[in-house]
Amino acid sequence: MNSPEPQVIRMYEARQEIYPREAKGRYASLRWLCVWLTQLAFYGLPWLTWNGRQAVLFDLTTRKFYLFGLVLWPQDFIYLAALLIICAWLLFLVTAVAGRVWCGFACPQTVYTEIFLWIERKIEGPRSARIALAKQGPSLRKFSKKTAKHLAWGAVALWTGFTFVGYFTPIKVLGAESFTLAFGPWEWFWVLFYALATYGNAGWLREQVCKYMCPYARFQSSMFDRDTLIVTYDAKRGEPRGKVAKDTGKSVNGGSCIDCTMCVQVCPTGIDIRNGLQYECIGCAACVDACNSVMDKVEQPRGLIRYSTDRALATGMSAQDIRRRAMRPRVLIYTAGLLLVVIAVGTSLALRTPLKMDVIRDRGSMGREVDGGAIENVYRLQIMNTTEQSHRYRITAAGMPGLALATKDEVTLAGTETRAVPIRLRAPHGAGATGSNKITVQLTALDDPTLTVEETAVFIVPR
Repeated sequence: MNSPEPQVIRMYEARQEIYPREAKGRYASLRWLCVWLTQLAFYGLPWLTWNGRQAVLFDLTTRKFYLFGLVLWPQDFIYLAALLIICAWLLFLVTAVAGRVWCGFACPQTVYTEIFLWIERKIEGPRSARIALAKQGPSLRKFSKKTAKHLAWGAVALWTGFTFVGYFTPIKVLGAESFTLAFGPWEWFWVLFYALATYGNAGWLREQVCKYMCPYARFQSSMFDRDTLIVTYDAKRGEPRGKVAKDTGKSVNGGSCIDCTMCVQVCPTGIDIRNGLQYECIGCAACVDACNSVMDKVEQPRGLIRYSTDRALATGMSAQDIRRRAMRPRVLIYTAGLLLVVIAVGTSLALRTPLKMDVIRDRGSMGREVDGGAIENVYRLQIMNTTEQSHRYRITAAGMPGLALATKDEVTLAGTETRAVPIRLRAPHGAGATGSNKITVQLTALDDPTLTVEETAVFIVPR
């Protein structure tokens, strides 16, 4: 008996190169608006000035984060955690309402892929010309076009890496250093690393990032329900598909879909939306624009491919019904949670005292008796002036009868300055109980009495 021939199981499928056709329409214009807004913000913010300094700067050397008039310190890390929570709630809300609209319009991968595709089209031509160029053998024309494209990609990537580092190193200083290539080792590393990431992701990997690397594509279904807006194909209207009939404008088989494959040609991830919702779909609606333009040409109503919901397709709901179903319990819970977190963070920032102080008692001295029988304890005040204005502060202490400073009771700190201030506190003999006595140390700005902070400490009375 002959043994069966061994089967070859391929665990990896070679990538099929995708050459997206340019889509034109309402959603394409909206996508380019998002490109302009996000990139103007990203490339422009580091160049804005505020109070004589860079408006947005995450200065890791001095451990200060500047956000316009707000100065955050490592002790304010809680606000970063709050920002991440807000972003998560916002992602849940937007996804529950409109699916992967973030991916399709504002995600950095989508934005930079759109920019790189625009450069590719300008240099190599439309989709058909790019496919033909890829199939050509080696030639001077092909080499020059490919070289020009990659040089343009590299320039955008390097400028992106330079701008990214400009959020952590003052960008004007970085710009001056760039003329002499005087970057430090970490600046070189991060400029080139971020440039390489931009060049590789937007120029080469493209849809593979969305399909295989982005975790959002994998767990998005857990945030979808039957009332989530997604890009859909109306199979009831479109099927059975076929070539267009000249007399009816529909397919020869009776459906509205004429099987032109334009929806597939414009898709940046190369899927066929007519096969239903797939995890590779990023919700960019390029197929909607393409299909609408074809429907216009064959004089058929728009909307064969459109933003709709699974429930609306199944039951024939109107647009008004879809909007009404948008405010469902799930969405209301996400909205309420988001508002609560935003209000809590906003209130905390508004009530935040821009002055911090830690009282650290000298552990090398448990308390000593000085002239006149008074008891003295030594402390170090770690004071942080988190405002950008200079202030003079008065130091006071309370909690024991006769407790007073034996050192200067005033100190001046410049804007955003941190300083360790040693102080000595004295209490008369018999003023407190033997052992630990709870006291308070208060710091108040002389020019602004509302700017005050109070911390507890321990005063030791020896036996």
